[in-house]
Amino acid sequence: MKFIPAQIIYFTRSRTTKRNFKLLFNFTLVLAILVLIYSVLFHYIMLFEEKEFSWITGFYWTLTVMSTLGFGDITFASDLGKAFTMLVLLSGILFLLVMLPFTFIQFFYGPWLEAQSRAKTPRELPEKTTGHVILTNFDPITINLIEKLNKYEYEYAILAPDLPRALELYDLNYNVVRGDMGDPETYKRLRIQNAAMVVANNDDMTNTNISFTVREISKKIPIITNADSENSIDILQLAGSTYVFQFMKMLGESLARRTLGMSMGANIIGRFDELLIAEAPAMRTPLEGKTIIQSNLRKKTGVTIVGLWERGRFEIPQPETIINSTTVLLLAGSADQLKKYDEVFSIYHVYQTADAPVLILGGGRVGRAAAMVLEERQISYRVVEKSQKFIQNENYIQGNAADLDTLHQAGIKKASSVIITTHDDSMNIYLTIYCRKLRSDIQIISRANLDGNISKLHSAGADLVMSHASMGANTIINLLKPNKILMVAEGLNIFRASVRQSLAGQSLAESQIRKQTGCSVIAIGKENKLNINPEPSIFLREHDEMVLIGTSDAEKRLMDIYQ
Repeated sequence: MKFIPAQIIYFTRSRTTKRNFKLLFNFTLVLAILVLIYSVLFHYIMLFEEKEFSWITGFYWTLTVMSTLGFGDITFASDLGKAFTMLVLLSGILFLLVMLPFTFIQFFYGPWLEAQSRAKTPRELPEKTTGHVILTNFDPITINLIEKLNKYEYEYAILAPDLPRALELYDLNYNVVRGDMGDPETYKRLRIQNAAMVVANNDDMTNTNISFTVREISKKIPIITNADSENSIDILQLAGSTYVFQFMKMLGESLARRTLGMSMGANIIGRFDELLIAEAPAMRTPLEGKTIIQSNLRKKTGVTIVGLWERGRFEIPQPETIINSTTVLLLAGSADQLKKYDEVFSIYHVYQTADAPVLILGGGRVGRAAAMVLEERQISYRVVEKSQKFIQNENYIQGNAADLDTLHQAGIKKASSVIITTHDDSMNIYLTIYCRKLRSDIQIISRANLDGNISKLHSAGADLVMSHASMGANTIINLLKPNKILMVAEGLNIFRASVRQSLAGQSLAESQIRKQTGCSVIAIGKENKLNINPEPSIFLREHDEMVLIGTSDAEKRLMDIYQ
């Protein structure tokens, strides 16, 4: 019922609808005249047969014959009458049973359905809408980002250029607005002046058009774009993009940085002022097999283990937690502390030779980006790629990664790491299982296109899995909430929180924040200075600012307990 006013407005204002109604009216008028003529002829023929009926009976007989009901209570006896009856019957079949339904559907029912559809998908946002995020594409990154926007109570609107796509998203309960991406009026109707951000994650030409159009209207709004081609970065920046990312390239570089031989040191993944967050694989380091308390990391380097990734599962560190070969340490510390960590553990790097290269399965954008990072670090690699057009140099091997001979040619027997980068998660799972069966000791790093497949890849044998959707969404959300929240992985956040009155006067150890909430305090801000990795004996003062790390559920528990 709420769409009826919009539908009526559409019918009364649309030029096409007015034309359709005129045609439908003309057809109905012709049909009415035909019924009138037949009714008059019915009386004359009946008089010819020396029968007489009322005018109502004439209309009754005409309509029953034309509609093929043919009750048979009134019939002609002469051949003329019977011929007339057949004429009325055939014209009734043509006009009432064939032309009328199609005419009604085309000129009335079809436009009415279209009006309903258009009423469902608005063309503008309410005038008072503010602080919202405008999304211009619907892909895995957008899906992941919307979940995070909903969590942090940010409004959003997906811009859909065509009606079928808008209806599809509407039926999936997404907030969608229909409009032309290259029309400035579209963004005015999206209240661009009050928006928090525009995300353009389409092809490079479309992103350029969006950036240029938005920048004409608003000089200040941040525009986040994704570039498929390296050559498009400058163009997108000139068009007005505030930040230009290559998410596929970023994913490939991140996968490469986590290979054995690249660095057993700390890979920085986030920054909170002078507080740095880094990941470090434990495989083939002196930490492997030790408990956290035995590692004595804090005393040796000053860094703190604030979390552990164990085959994709995040764990809160405990003193007795064992560091396995598959463990990835999440470290917090200053630049000097992480540098000290690298100095202590860099001697344990494992370098690849030509006989033991890093294997990259898939030579697309992600695979090529990983290969470039390895080449810059002078680490031997081999890329297995099926398509000839992606073969770039002698390090590329054309063939099927699922073929045993091809993998042997690439060096699967001696390689210490394999990076799986195809865009098909089913293929990635298949290759992970295959490589794990061939080499139980090899490090397997895989790409996941959909977050739902991360756990499957870990179950298949992958040591590390990185999601393209999560990486892109985390990058965007971190720009939306700078210095307020840092999403380091799916479901794992670093965030700020003020010390409430209930915590004031207690030491960090006495507060038992980690035990009660699952969040770890990794820094405390006092008088505009950040105390990184504070001692458990430090006292908390009201309104001091804590920097904590924890899962989404742990963050919620903290807010509920210490609100």
